[in-house]
Amino acid sequence: MRNGRIPYPSLMLLFAATFVAWTQQAVAQTDRVDDVVRAEMRRQNIPGLSLAVLRDGRIVKTEGYGVADIALGTPATPRTVYKIASVSKQFIAAGVMLLVQERRLGLDAPIGRFLDGAPATWSGITVRHLLTHTSGLVREAPGFDPQRVQSDADVIRTAYPLPLRFVPGERWEYSNLGYFALAEVIRRVTGRPWDEYLTEKVFRASGMNATRTTSTRDSVPNRAVGYRDNDRLLVAGDWPALRPSGAFLSTVLDLARWDAVLHGDDLLRDSTRRQMWEPVRLDDGTSYPYGFGWQLDSLGGHRTVHHGGGVPGFRAGFARFVDDGLTVIVLMNLDDVDLESIVRGVARVYLPAAAVREPQDVLDEDDGSPSQRPDAELQPTKHLGQTCSRMERPPRRRSAAGLDRVRFAAELGRWATSTRS
Repeated sequence: MRNGRIPYPSLMLLFAATFVAWTQQAVAQTDRVDDVVRAEMRRQNIPGLSLAVLRDGRIVKTEGYGVADIALGTPATPRTVYKIASVSKQFIAAGVMLLVQERRLGLDAPIGRFLDGAPATWSGITVRHLLTHTSGLVREAPGFDPQRVQSDADVIRTAYPLPLRFVPGERWEYSNLGYFALAEVIRRVTGRPWDEYLTEKVFRASGMNATRTTSTRDSVPNRAVGYRDNDRLLVAGDWPALRPSGAFLSTVLDLARWDAVLHGDDLLRDSTRRQMWEPVRLDDGTSYPYGFGWQLDSLGGHRTVHHGGGVPGFRAGFARFVDDGLTVIVLMNLDDVDLESIVRGVARVYLPAAAVREPQDVLDEDDGSPSQRPDAELQPTKHLGQTCSRMERPPRRRSAAGLDRVRFAAELGRWATSTRS
């Protein structure tokens, strides 16, 4: 060695050794993730699941497990299309914030400006209140019927006679109705259907070509069948009605593209994203850990921006450990699922050992109570001959024997380097 320089051959050997060590670590992490996911699928009798893990907006693992369709034996892959339920709320919020960025809409604009015939009791509700679930609106509009196609405005009007649950801004309480109202705001401001606006301005702009509304009449390639009751795995019914609060079909690959968009300023400015991920301030000066379409938590000291979702037949989770640059995306075709154990289990592989040790820190704030479950959509049931609504029951813990009853086809589609479909 001369002048303190490392000889070229030695430098190449050092580089090679470092690369081999890094590759071995990545392979070990991948194997551990597979073990975590498959163990949870056996425990909970989950037919199919698709997963994406990203570091700083770049995919480090994506995989499909099990089957998208039990009857046909169709393997689940990263390209399998699932309903993403309330994970959709971040896209409604993104559409609103694009209009705010363009100075076409103000966060503190009263919503009565956009809702014809809104009652006087709604005069204090603003766009910000709708985004943050602090409006005082009821959780569900009484006129929503999952089997009936009707306009958002008509659904919203059925809630006009109902009293507010609290003064706007006084406290936080989850409201799917609020996101119906936000969809109507987008329609009124843009002069076009909100789903068309989001498709152009958010999904196509982000390269999310597999993402569309659940109400599409097009044939959707790779679409998963949804199942309910993890004892019997019955096919879940579909809804003709479109809910803005849980509007979209997507894949883990498309959501990975969205995560990459959230690392840059091409669509949403840094100041906009920071605003979306700030806890809402209540009128008494306290705050609540919810932003604009995102839940906010600290998991084992690691700041987490996330949202879960559930509709009949499907569960979805999108969790961003923002200070660690880690994102975990999980989509499944069963609704009776302990989603948090899967997301935490995968995150534990990539985060420092102490990061996910606290069992009380959950990613879904699901205490099993229908009134407090923030991510769940409606589950239809029949009562006295009429369609009414209830929340899906809390997921049951299962033994490892459950999945053995399902005949899985061979798994496909290890998707390695490119995020282009």
